[in-house]
Amino acid sequence: MAAKGALDRGLGGEATAADASALGDAPRIRAILTDAAREGRSVSYSELLGDLGFRFTRPKMRAVCRTLAEVDRLCALDGEPDLAVLVVRESDRLPGQGWWVGGTALLLGYDGPWEGAAAARFIREQQQAVFDYWEGRWDAGGDQEPPSPSSSPRT
Repeated sequence: MAAKGALDRGLGGEATAADASALGDAPRIRAILTDAAREGRSVSYSELLGDLGFRFTRPKMRAVCRTLAEVDRLCALDGEPDLAVLVVRESDRLPGQGWWVGGTALLLGYDGPWEGAAAARFIREQQQAVFDYWEGRWDAGGDQEPPSPSSSPRT
């Protein structure tokens, strides 16, 4: 039986139709995170699941986390910065354990603790690099309009 049409209980307890395949939809999750990057903000696991039509549960969070590796792979293929660093816990605004053990931090030269001030500084720097990359960029898919020629500075 297909996963489409699974019922999820929203915050108010009402049953709503949710497409379970959304948890593994890397292009959709990438689009959500790209929009957040353009807005200069991180996204909590709960918020990301909500954007996909689900309330937060650990099994759903783990499913999304598996998809974040594919999102970052797609970004790398397109020469874009990783987006998974934008997905954080609400409690401390840091990525969860899976992001740290995945090796990205080590590849970026960080070998410190996963929590606390040093981790927060490192994550802010990584997130800022993503925000800087996406600031002012438009999406050829139509999510954001390119600047009009009349709004460009004249020289």
